[in-house]
Amino acid sequence: MTTKQRKASVRATAELKQDRAVRTRAQTLHVAAQLFAQQGFRATSMQHIADRLGMTKGAVYFHFPTKETLAVAIVEEHYGRWPKVVKEVQAEGLSPVESAEEILKRAAVAFRDDPVMQAGARLQLERPHIDAELPTPYVDWTQLLQSLLVTAKYSGELREGVDPEAAARTLVSSFFGVQHISDVLSHRKDIAERWEETRKLLFYSLRA
Repeated sequence: MTTKQRKASVRATAELKQDRAVRTRAQTLHVAAQLFAQQGFRATSMQHIADRLGMTKGAVYFHFPTKETLAVAIVEEHYGRWPKVVKEVQAEGLSPVESAEEILKRAAVAFRDDPVMQAGARLQLERPHIDAELPTPYVDWTQLLQSLLVTAKYSGELREGVDPEAAARTLVSSFFGVQHISDVLSHRKDIAERWEETRKLLFYSLRA
């Protein structure tokens, strides 16, 4: 084997290991999210996560040194998924109010179906019991919706007298209230339907 071939082989092996590590980290994050969503932060141990994965606890610690770092990673992933969704909605050419409606509709479905979204919500509620700094909840959602509603106001899409900032706070409070109640009463099985009821009332009062 030539020197060039050896270097290529070493590079290919390193890339394979890196790819495997990325997949294992993502799988660990997903399984931990399932467990945190189902039973909470305090009731879930790193051993539980390792057992569900079929890995050693040491392998889990290789990617996440503590349970707290794993919780932070899940919450960050929870929030990190939304910029892509916002771009997808914006690409559809919807009006500002329609965009706000569509983003919240997709959020309801994500909270119903996605363990990372479910875990992120539960971990935020349990933040007093997590010895780590978690991202501040609700602020980004409020700013996003406020921005859309400000644009809607200047384009004549918003009812006269509606304050975009107050409306954004109301939408966020209503959405996460629906999300929480649906979680408590039905494990979010009916969140899409319950949000649709709320959406009709709220956006009827916002539209010009």
